[in-house]
Amino acid sequence: MAKKSKLQTPDWILKGGKAPSKKKTSSKTFKIKVCPKCGSERVSVVLNGEEGSDEDELLATSSKRGQSKGTGEWECKKCGWIGRDVKEKELSEDEFLELMEKKGANKI
Repeated sequence: MAKKSKLQTPDWILKGGKAPSKKKTSSKTFKIKVCPKCGSERVSVVLNGEEGSDEDELLATSSKRGQSKGTGEWECKKCGWIGRDVKEKELSEDEFLELMEKKGANKI
């Protein structure tokens, strides 16, 4: 069996310097969709069934039950804007939590 080598003292300790700073793990970023017209976060995806067909035909033709076709469009619940070019806003973890607290306070 081969002999294991001992751990070696790092150079910064031998030289009497400060410990190298560890890079802080980057905080999470959250992406939210924003209406390009009014700036509201109340944006959702528009889901539509096929026109001219009833619900039974749609269920029979879809690969999964209850799944409807999406048009790729977004709708703002505040101003009524409908379109495809929705803006995306990046928030840090603290900003996102603050936003969620505001939304929670408005619902109560």
